[in-house]
Amino acid sequence: MALASLYRRTLPSPPAVEFSSPQGKQLFVEALEGGNVEGFFKLISYYQTQSEPAYCGLASLAMVLNALAIDPGRKWKGPWRWFDDSMLDCCEPLVKIKAEGISFGKLACLAHCNGAEVQAFRSNESTLDDFRRYVIQCADSEDCHMITSYHRGHFKQTGTGHFSPIGGYHAGRDMVLILDVARFKYPPHWVPLKLLWEAMDTIDDATGHRRGFMMISKPQKASSVLYTVSCRHASWNSIATYLVHDVPLLLKLKEMKDVHEVVSVVVTSLPNDFKEFIKWVAEVRRQDDASATLTEEEKGRLAVKGEVLKQVQETGLFEHVTRWLASESYCKNMSSFSNKDTLGEIADSICCQGAKLLSGKHDCKSAICLKSANLEHVESTSKETLTVLSRTVVSDGTEERVDMLVPSSRRNLSGGVCNSDDDGNCSGMHPSTDDVLTVLLLALPQHTWYGIKEEKLREEMISLIVTENLPTLLQDEVLHLRRQLHFIMTDLVAPSPI
Repeated sequence: MALASLYRRTLPSPPAVEFSSPQGKQLFVEALEGGNVEGFFKLISYYQTQSEPAYCGLASLAMVLNALAIDPGRKWKGPWRWFDDSMLDCCEPLVKIKAEGISFGKLACLAHCNGAEVQAFRSNESTLDDFRRYVIQCADSEDCHMITSYHRGHFKQTGTGHFSPIGGYHAGRDMVLILDVARFKYPPHWVPLKLLWEAMDTIDDATGHRRGFMMISKPQKASSVLYTVSCRHASWNSIATYLVHDVPLLLKLKEMKDVHEVVSVVVTSLPNDFKEFIKWVAEVRRQDDASATLTEEEKGRLAVKGEVLKQVQETGLFEHVTRWLASESYCKNMSSFSNKDTLGEIADSICCQGAKLLSGKHDCKSAICLKSANLEHVESTSKETLTVLSRTVVSDGTEERVDMLVPSSRRNLSGGVCNSDDDGNCSGMHPSTDDVLTVLLLALPQHTWYGIKEEKLREEMISLIVTENLPTLLQDEVLHLRRQLHFIMTDLVAPSPI
C-alpha cells in the first residue's frame, strides 16, 4: 500500500523560533551585532538538504567540510572535487546508513578520515557550561563549525535522533541557531541552548551511549592518508575490540622473550579478515581527456604517499614484521590470510573500484574488465618513479578507462634504503601485508604494550612504536589511524585514551 505523501511540518513554536520569522530575524540581527554568527556565512553558503531521510549526519558533515574548504582529493562529478553526502562512506556502507542512519562515533570517524580535525564530546563527557563555551568559540569563528546530535522530541518535533550544524549564538537570550539539514521537514530555527543540551543528554538506542556534539576544523596541514580504518566490513567491531581490549590482555598473560614473539602473539590471533579493517588507500580516477596524464597535483599526492610508505619500511618494527611473515610461524598459523600483494592482483581490484566510480553504486557485481592491466611508470618532479595501473571497465553498458594511482617506494633487495650508487639492487615496492601490519601495530595506543612482563622487552617494544621517534609524515599517519580507532571504539565501549 502506498504511503501518504507529506509536505513539510509545522515547526512547534515555542520552544523553537523560525529563522525567517520576524522574531527570528531580530534574533539574528542582535547576534550579528554581538559577533556570534561569524561562522554562519560560510555554512549558509554550503547549506544543503539531506538527500535521504537517514542522511542527516552525512549532509551535516558534507556542509561543514565544504564550508571549511577541505579538498576531498577525489572527484565528485565531471572534473570537480566537492563533498556530497553520497561520497561519505569510508566508515560505514551507504546502504546501511540509508536504512539505519549513522552513529555519533562513526560520524566523528568519518569527519576525521576526510581530512578534518575533530573534537567530539558526548554529553556525559562535558557540561552545560563547557558546551556553551564551545558553541561561542565556533560561532565566533569561520574556521570551526559544530555539529550536534540530539533528540527531536525535546523540541516537540516529530522524529527521534538527528544531526544538524549550529549556525550562530544569541548571548542575550542564550539561544542557538540550528541549520536543520532536513529542510523538507523543518526550516532553520533558534532554540534555547539549555534545551538543546537536554536534547543531547539522551541515550541513542542503537549504541546505548549518550548523544553529544563535535567541533570540526581544518587541520594546519593535510594528512597524506595512505592508510585508513574501515567499518564497511561486518566484522569490524570484533576486530576493533580485539585490538583495543584483547591484545593488552594477551600480552599480560603470555610469556615472551623477544619482539618476534610479541608480533606473533598479536598477529596470530587477528581475525582472518583484518585486512578489510585496515587498508592502504589508492586513488582511482576516470581517464578522460582532461586527465590523460597525471597532473602535478596528483604526482605530488602520490609522491607524499610514497614517502610515507618508505618511512614505514625504514622503521625497526617493519624489519621485525617482515622477518615474522617469512617465518614458519606465519606459514603455519596464517595461511587463511588473503595476500593481494602483487601488482597483478592489485590491478584486479581496479575493475570493482572503477565500476563503483562509473555507476555510483556500492557494489560491482555487473562489472566486466576488458584487456589486461596496463602498467605505466611516471617520473615525479622529485625524480621518483610513480606507478599508474589502468583497466578498461564496462559497467551498466558504459565502457571507460580507469586509472589507479599506486604509491611505491624504492627498496634495496638486500634490505636497507636505496641510494644513487646501488640502483641495480633496488626495486619499487608498493603497499603490502608487511607495511599494513606494521602501521596497524604502530597505531595501537602506547598503553597496549605496558602489560609485557619482561622489562627489557617491554622497553624495546615501546621504543619501536613510540610516536615521537617516527618521522613527521609517519607520525601524522599513525596519529590519524589512532584517532580513527578511538572514535569508532566510542560506539562500542567507554572511550580509551588516545
